[in-house]
Amino acid sequence: MAASTPTAGSAFGDAADGVWQAMESLRARFEKRDGAPAGHGAGPHDVRHAVLALLAEEPMHGYRIIHEIGERTNGAWTPNAGAVYPTLQLLADEGLIAAETTDGRKVHALTEAGRAAVAHDGITAPWADADAHGHDAHDRHDRSALPKAGLSLAQAAAQVQRTGTPA
Repeated sequence: MAASTPTAGSAFGDAADGVWQAMESLRARFEKRDGAPAGHGAGPHDVRHAVLALLAEEPMHGYRIIHEIGERTNGAWTPNAGAVYPTLQLLADEGLIAAETTDGRKVHALTEAGRAAVAHDGITAPWADADAHGHDAHDRHDRSALPKAGLSLAQAAAQVQRTGTPA
């Protein structure tokens, strides 16, 4: 049995089917996105650099690291705990950070080896990297609003087409 779209057999015919398929394709593409700015948050390497960059500034606990990344990217990228805490454990296993419990919280700080690695590898905060045009993460986040608005418009048009009555 062939799959049919809600517009199949309508007065709008193939044109409406084409719009529906395009809208579904766009929706699928947006669902694959994780909200990270272009080039950031795509893998553990980015979380690693972000954590090391923050800890190079000062010792922090895990929740604050997550919060700081979100703040510094204006909400464009906020890694989840499932990415940050394993990264902290990996960095500790590598001897790059050490944790100390203070006021009931596990505060992480760079070790001497960690400071040397940050300096040697030239690790910078991912949110500090501007693209070739000098745009920061906030600019990239703002640019994502237009395609999302277009998708909303296409969804509204499809709904009117499905449920509206001819004039």
